Amino acid sequence: MTEPAIELRGITKSYGKKPVLAGLDLSVPHGSVVGLLGVNGSGKTTLMKCALGLIRPQAGQARLLGEPSWTLSAAAKARIGYVPQVVNLYPWMKVRHLLEYTAAFYPNWNDDLVARLTKEWDIPRDDRIGPLSVGQLQKVAIVLALGHEPDLLILDEPAASLDPVARRQFLQEIISLAEPGRRTVLFSTHITSDLERVADRVAILKSGRVTWHGLLDDLKEQTHVNLEESFLEMHNV
Repeated sequence: MTEPAIELRGITKSYGKKPVLAGLDLSVPHGSVVGLLGVNGSGKTTLMKCALGLIRPQAGQARLLGEPSWTLSAAAKARIGYVPQVVNLYPWMKVRHLLEYTAAFYPNWNDDLVARLTKEWDIPRDDRIGPLSVGQLQKVAIVLALGHEPDLLILDEPAASLDPVARRQFLQEIISLAEPGRRTVLFSTHITSDLERVADRVAILKSGRVTWHGLLDDLKEQTHVNLEESFLEMHNV
């Protein structure tokens, strides 16, 4: 495929008088794992929602898998997995019922993968969604996003609420999912050590624009310091 998996050109988005994205450009090639870095409030969530067609920018163009994000076809949507920063699921449903309900929408749903993840991640399939902890909710949301083995996976701070053991398990699953260049992953994080474990590319968001995007190894080579120091230096933190 010659067209990028994610293509953002001149994306501008403001909330009231507050500019969040200011003519942002980002091109994510197929088969890459891109870590999106940015301080809180830098616009990472807005960028992802514009890319997914969940919110409409005031200017610019967003494309996913070769289609305009705002008018994605059902076929394109079936190839995308998404985990939002704030997880809202049906509180009255049991986990297993929610998994079965979601599976009905995807002809290529992988029951074996879902069963393995729920077991390895200690997800209580017979519990209702409502009483689950924030970390458990995030695990369920990740399983729902992985169950149909999407070609493109977009994750907004996916490991923020997970304990260290669960975070390592999740990162290992991302590595397994993405290698060797089988799928495209874009995920935001503020944990640079997590990013270094799984990403092959880094995009740094500052002042509403992507100020650096390229191979992780190139960033390290150019700065001659570790990733966290590079990130802090670019943000003058």
